[in-house]
Formats: sequence, C-alpha cells, structure tokens
Amino acid sequence: QVQLVESGGGLVQAGGSLRLSCAASGGTFSTYAMGWFRQAPGKERKFVAGISRSGGRTYYPDSVRGRFTIYRDNAENTIYLGMNNLKPEDTAVYYCAARRDYREFVFVNEAEFESWGQGTQVTVSS
Repeated sequence: QVQLVESGGGLVQAGGSLRLSCAASGGTFSTYAMGWFRQAPGKERKFVAGISRSGGRTYYPDSVRGRFTIYRDNAENTIYLGMNNLKPEDTAVYYCAARRDYREFVFVNEAEFESWGQGTQVTVSS
C-alpha cells in the first residue's frame, strides 16, 4: 500500500488561501486515484475533492466547487489542494486518500479508498 503524508495546513483568515500537499511513497503513484477529505470537530469525515490517476478528471462537492482545486504531479508523487476564499466553515483536519485503480475514474466515497494520510489541520478565523 502507498504511504501518504500531508502538509501545508495552518491558520489563515477568512478570505485567505492555502495549498495543501500530499506526498506518496511505496507505490506506483500514477496507478492511484486520489482524494481529499476533511473532518471538522464532532462531525463525520466528508469528501472535498477527487482526481483520477492521470489527473484528467476531477470532481468537487458544491461546498467547495469554484474555491478549491485538486491537481497532481505524478513525476513528484504528490497531489495538491489549492484552497481560495477560505471560510470559517472550512476549518477541519484535511486528509488525503488513495485507491489503486487503473481506470480513469474519480472516487468520492470514503469506503472506496485504501490508504490514508495522518491529516493536516486547517483553521480559518473570521
């Protein structure tokens, strides 16, 4: 299984921007569909963004569409989540996840992913 390490979280004011990174090791990165999820205190973990193994397809829920961008660099074994116009409700621990799949699919359900990172905290102040 691939190992995942997130970074880039921090404290930002509302309206600000952050870029999260997720570095993968231990697998052939280009064979993995990837996703970002987040979990706020006392709430369930929720899907934030997904990307197919080549990067050709992406998907976002309405809550972040137009503000967040997921992309990947298969040469660097890394995916990113660019977050703009951040809101206090974006405060959460953000996790990246991987699913080995040769199809050019985007996955959105937590149960579909096989490997998870440890998470990185994003706090947006009002």
